[in-house]
Amino acid sequence: MTEPVFARGRLSLRATSLLLAASLVALVPTIAASPARAQALGYAPAQSGAFSDQDVVHNPALTDEDSALPDRFRRAIVSLDTHEAPGTVIIDTGNTYLYYVLGNGRAIRYGVGVGREGFTWAGVQSVSHKAEWPDWYPPAEMIRRQPYLPRFMAGGPGNPLGARAMYLGSSEYRIHGTNDPTTIGKFVSSGCIRLTNEDVSDLFNRVNVGTRVVVLPKSAPLRSGTVQARGGSGTRPRPLVTTLPSGRQAMTVPVSAVN
Repeated sequence: MTEPVFARGRLSLRATSLLLAASLVALVPTIAASPARAQALGYAPAQSGAFSDQDVVHNPALTDEDSALPDRFRRAIVSLDTHEAPGTVIIDTGNTYLYYVLGNGRAIRYGVGVGREGFTWAGVQSVSHKAEWPDWYPPAEMIRRQPYLPRFMAGGPGNPLGARAMYLGSSEYRIHGTNDPTTIGKFVSSGCIRLTNEDVSDLFNRVNVGTRVVVLPKSAPLRSGTVQARGGSGTRPRPLVTTLPSGRQAMTVPVSAVN
């Protein structure tokens, strides 16, 4: 008698399990197809591709830094009489401007921060490397002057190199962003050229590896002509280039960390 009873009990349990599994399979498409039903059950429907590590880590939103700049340092298209080829970058150290030559007598002008007293330089270089949200390794000479500086800082919004960097030849000089836009238009760095993160990102997208970069000495400012986007005036530029000093380490840090 025990054998038939055991068999019936086993059959009943198996049938119950199959019915439960079938009910769950039928329920899943209904839940997946109904966001309202999903929220009512205490969770939100999944959105494929809504987030990625790249969006979170490598592309933080840039604030509207240009809105805080004086008008004369805001990005603008200006008339520029130069013999430099389109695509050339010209650094006007004396007036704290950077020009990206468009050709046909026009250029994009950006406000920049440049080297402080004793750290300005002049010469011709080319872009040897580009980096997004670059890491910062203060050079040995800077650490000797300011031993409290970190030996390494990972790239990011708090990094003094800002959102983008364009390295100049094999030197320590570079064109880069800044986490302190109030330094634009000032002589504050150790020789590097800094722009707001918005402006350096715009320039970064225009400049290629190999781009010619002409840095004019502080004593020979370049003057552009009529500003086509905002007001201004000037005369024919007089490019003057001297030899790039050798052996000098150059990097920038927030103004509060500079002696």
